[in-house]
Amino acid sequence: MITVLLADDQPMVRAGLRALLDTERDLSVLGEASDGREAVRQAAALRPDVVLMDIRMPELDGLEATRRIVAARTSRVVVVTTFDLDEYVYEALRAGASGFLVKDAEPAELRRAVRVAARGDALLSPGVTRRLIEEFAARPAARRDESRLTALTAREREVLGRIAQGQSNGQIAETLFMSPATVKTHVNRIMSKLGLHDRAQLVVLAYESGLVRPGGGV
Repeated sequence: MITVLLADDQPMVRAGLRALLDTERDLSVLGEASDGREAVRQAAALRPDVVLMDIRMPELDGLEATRRIVAARTSRVVVVTTFDLDEYVYEALRAGASGFLVKDAEPAELRRAVRVAARGDALLSPGVTRRLIEEFAARPAARRDESRLTALTAREREVLGRIAQGQSNGQIAETLFMSPATVKTHVNRIMSKLGLHDRAQLVVLAYESGLVRPGGGV
């Protein structure tokens, strides 16, 4: 059973999300929060597998709430936003969110997002996610810190670059002539060396460090 916490300041939105999730045998909504501060408290108390987090909320916004929940390692966070190109979404990914959804997403996409996040993966397949990351990584304010990559081997950097381009483990294996098991080992080592916990954070770091250039080049 995958447990979920809903964090949104609009009761109707929370009711709609609950209705979509509670009908599934493997999904269960443990609680609801109407602001970011309450979301942090409930995540600590209930320890849900996934928090569906709105960005714009009173008391404490979804960005800071995401940062605190991820830092506490209580749950994975999927940001749910009204706009598919929202600067705050990029910041949420940097804070450790495992991906994001727009509020008008199809019910099946919402359920899939929860399941993907719960198993430790990130929502990187939609092209809009990559476009958003590229857009904000390309801004002058984006930090470039190549020193964070010094612990990686040349092969690990190669794998990281492919992850940042949105390739799955299977696609990376085919491109780099490795077995999927070897790719998975590389990915796990990269996350361990960099102190990151999922592919979304790997993508952000790849762009910020300059390993991958906005537009798709490595």
